[in-house]
Amino acid sequence: MDSGTESRLATQGAGITVQRALELPGLRSGLPEILAGGDRLGRTVRWVHAGEVPNIASLLKGGELLLTTGYGLGTRPAEQRAFVRTLAERGIAALVVELGPRFTRLPAALVDTARAAGLPLVQLHREVPFVTVTEEIHTEIVNGHYALLQRAEEVHRRCTEALLGGGGVPQVLGILADFCANPVFLETADGRLLYAAGSGPEGADPLQVWEGLRGPHKDAPPPAGSVLVDVPGGGPGAGAGSVRARLVLLPVRSPLAVVHRMAAERAAGIVAVVLMQARQEEELAARGRGDFLTDLAEGRITAEDAPAQARVLGFKPGGSPLLPVVMRVGDSLSPSGGWAVLARAVSEELASVGVPVLLGVRPVEGRVLVLLGLRAEPERPAVADRVAAALRAGVERAGMRRPGAAPPVVVVGVAGGWAAASAGLRHAAETATAAQGLTDRPWYDARRLDIDLLLWRLRDHPDLAAFVDRAIGPLRDHDHRSKPPLLPTLETYLAHAGRKAETARELHLNRQTLYNRLARIGELLGTDLDDPQTVLALSLALRARRHTP
Repeated sequence: MDSGTESRLATQGAGITVQRALELPGLRSGLPEILAGGDRLGRTVRWVHAGEVPNIASLLKGGELLLTTGYGLGTRPAEQRAFVRTLAERGIAALVVELGPRFTRLPAALVDTARAAGLPLVQLHREVPFVTVTEEIHTEIVNGHYALLQRAEEVHRRCTEALLGGGGVPQVLGILADFCANPVFLETADGRLLYAAGSGPEGADPLQVWEGLRGPHKDAPPPAGSVLVDVPGGGPGAGAGSVRARLVLLPVRSPLAVVHRMAAERAAGIVAVVLMQARQEEELAARGRGDFLTDLAEGRITAEDAPAQARVLGFKPGGSPLLPVVMRVGDSLSPSGGWAVLARAVSEELASVGVPVLLGVRPVEGRVLVLLGLRAEPERPAVADRVAAALRAGVERAGMRRPGAAPPVVVVGVAGGWAAASAGLRHAAETATAAQGLTDRPWYDARRLDIDLLLWRLRDHPDLAAFVDRAIGPLRDHDHRSKPPLLPTLETYLAHAGRKAETARELHLNRQTLYNRLARIGELLGTDLDDPQTVLALSLALRARRHTP
């Protein structure tokens, strides 16, 4: 089949047009003449039927091209008009009458009724073998079906490759949107938006399209020509025929055809696999919000576009300052835990904070990202306290802490507008990673960890390791060989800014023992612990050693 025919089939759906049928050798050899319905030749021929009985319409389902020599049309004009009207009401594609012994020219009653009903009527001036015509058209239809299946299977293959390559729902929807040349959406069974892909008219954001056509009208039928395909559910407790989500294709850029539905049905199977892996819709929705917050942090979503997309996700802070918060769970995750459970638990805990909240998860990085709407910037510390407590409580409720594992790290960024939120989320996410191993606190202020972040960024640079080795290498060597270790003493001493009484109290040492240890440290390092430059270098080295071998 040539590419032009395949293209026409993709547009028209499962079948060929009346026009195409007339172009095939079988009917073309009969010298067809179109007497009525010339403007309806784009109708789809679903099948071919040949017959000579008056009540043949009762045998048809619609979409057929009917071949006849006219013996069943009747002899009286009233019979002929009734014959055509019943065929038109049945919805056949076209009526083709072969001239011969019964008719040398089709009666006016037949032609006029066909014109009034909008039914394509064709007379053949030469005899043709109906079996040949039927075989040709059926072969063309079957080939068309096969061509459509091939195109749909190609989409399935690409989606499968994307999934095996580490992609997920966004990649699958992107492939489907490109194929359909229309925006594609994944909704929950109750109509909440999870993902969007493609673009609307003139490159409009798909979220704007969804918000305009689906957001306020979840219970209303979708626009005419839309394609909705259920994504089957699965997992424990899921009944037969359960629906986990729904693919929605909206024809806002070009019409959707049967091949697009076929491709969507195959893509739905891929999405079902992803959802079964995720196991719960809460995780999928939280991942979608996590993707949005990550895209915002990494600059893939502009400050101008972010508010509209956030509204679609249910976050409506108005004009209040935005407070970015990032929790890094990291290695504290328990294998028995799940991100769906964590997302639900944290969401329930955050509900008591009393401010607008957008919560997302990023399992790959082991992060929970939160954006909050403050009433005023001065309430930042109080809100940070409540949010940090809620995040940690959610981790405990979800059972995601390994026994003996370090607690999660919560970092609070700077409050501001959408542009500040973008930079703040990025800064907080990096800082949460850099803060691993620090003394546990309910939450860290991202602004006070810039030195740790700088050192973390230099973690792979050989000069950092060399600096740490020069600064505190002799103490590390001593602590490997001898007791008591001296590095904890130095850390505590510097943490208390050189105040010996406070250092001794925290270490539970008497003054003289502390003085002896400090003297030994100075001797091993060959430095004066009262020198400000030395104190600065040692403080940096102690912070940097967490990031070096």
